[in-house]
Amino acid sequence: MDVKDEDKSEESKKNHISYYRSLCKIISDIKEEKNLEREPAIKSHLDNRIDAMEKDKKRIRNMFPDIKEEEWYDYTN
Repeated sequence: MDVKDEDKSEESKKNHISYYRSLCKIISDIKEEKNLEREPAIKSHLDNRIDAMEKDKKRIRNMFPDIKEEEWYDYTN
């Protein structure tokens, strides 16, 4: 199996930060949806989606360990 080297360029870094922030927003939206949902199967599905996105967020943070906390969440805005 071919293994690609991770792109850690500045452009990749910016793109991953943007994607990370979008994941945070999506996770928040899914949690709100889950709180309104009554069907256990749908709640379970939403939990699985959240777990997958949290893993992706962790993968991205591990790719760029030098990024400060405020950069991930853009506390400056």
